[in-house]
Amino acid sequence: MTHPLVSQIAELATPLAQELNLELVDIVFQTNKKPPVLRIDVRNLSADTSLDDCERMSLALEATLDTTEIIPGSYVLEISSPGISRTLTTDREFISFKGFSVIVKTFTPYKERKEWQGKLQGRDEQAVYINQKGKALAIPRHLIAKVQLDDTD
Repeated sequence: MTHPLVSQIAELATPLAQELNLELVDIVFQTNKKPPVLRIDVRNLSADTSLDDCERMSLALEATLDTTEIIPGSYVLEISSPGISRTLTTDREFISFKGFSVIVKTFTPYKERKEWQGKLQGRDEQAVYINQKGKALAIPRHLIAKVQLDDTD
């Protein structure tokens, strides 16, 4: 379940990332930690994402979050690159990683399983499509909890 502040944080962070030629990839607010941890993944749109990119985003976002005070109390801000072993979320990522090995996890069992591995074929409004050793499989999107790159392949 996504924390209710994530959409507000995204509204603040997205234009800052765009100004820095970065793409906002993911936001996770972990309130179960003391202090809470706000983790944001960014990607450089024209080169490999560098430590400098993360630092620039951190400084810009920290100033904005402190000014708006939408997060009450103290928290830890982590800005990082999504890396290769990560969850796929955007249409662009599903297109870019077509043919790559993925792991699809479902909220509830689908065909008696909650985890599927295969080569990503794509997604549409109804399903995520994978190929398992030549056999096509369409997993309904409303059942999917996560699609991530399989770095064990």
